[in-house]
Amino acid sequence: MVLLLFVDLDPDLAALRPLGGFFVLRTTGAALQPLATLAQAYAEPPSAPQGNPLGFRVRKVANALRAPELRIAASVAQQGLAARLWSVTLGCAALYGSVPDLDPRLLHWDPDGSAPDDLWLTEVRSLPADPATLADVVVHGHLQPLTAAVRARYPVAEGLLWGNAGSALAGAARQLDQWARTGGRTQTAARARALTAELLGHPLLAGTGTLTGTAFRRRSCCLYYRVPGGGVCGDCCFTRPPRSSPRAPSG
Repeated sequence: MVLLLFVDLDPDLAALRPLGGFFVLRTTGAALQPLATLAQAYAEPPSAPQGNPLGFRVRKVANALRAPELRIAASVAQQGLAARLWSVTLGCAALYGSVPDLDPRLLHWDPDGSAPDDLWLTEVRSLPADPATLADVVVHGHLQPLTAAVRARYPVAEGLLWGNAGSALAGAARQLDQWARTGGRTQTAARARALTAELLGHPLLAGTGTLTGTAFRRRSCCLYYRVPGGGVCGDCCFTRPPRSSPRAPSG
C-alpha cells in the first residue's frame, strides 16, 4: 500500500522544475495562441478549430525521423505524449502527495511544441495520489481515448500502444528514482517505485512488460528500429533489430 502525507499542489507546480522539462507542466502564461485541448485532439472526428492536432504531431514526428510509415510515427508520438502525462502525474504524486486533475478538457496541447511548452493546464485542482486516482487521471482520462484516436487513424496494434504506455510509465519512474536517489530523497524514490509497481498491475497495463526494480522489459516493440538509423530501445522485447520486412510484428 502507498501512503502519501504531503502538501497541496501549488499553482505553479514548482516542485517539478528540478526534475527537468519533461516533468514540468505549464499552468500560467501559456495561452498566447489558441491551443486545442487534448479532449479535442482525441475526438473522432477531430473537433479542434485549427484542425487535427494529433495528425499534425504524427506528421511532425514522421518528418523528423524520416519514418517510412506513418504508423511508426504514430507509435512514437503516442509514447511521447504518454511519457509526458506519466511524468507530470507521477512526479506530483511522489513530491506532493497529490496530483493535478488533468481532465482532457482542461489540458491544452501544442502539437508543434516540445516539453515543457507542449502542455498547459488551465486550472490546478488537487486530487489524491493513490494508485486508483492516478489510473483514473492517466489511463482512463487520456490513454484510453488516445489509443482509440490513434487506432482510428493509423494501423497500429493495440498491444503495441499499451506497451508504449507501460514503457512510458516505467521510464518516468526510472528518471524520478534516479533524481531522488542522487539528492538523497530516499522516501520520494520509494513512493515512486511503489506507485509504479501498483499501476503496472492495472488490467490495461498488466502484461505489457516485466518490472524488476526500476528496470522494465516490455513484451512489444514501438517500431523505432524501422526508422533510418534506428535501433532497439533499452526496454525492447528484441535484443537486436529484426530483419526488415514489409510488416514486421508490432504487437
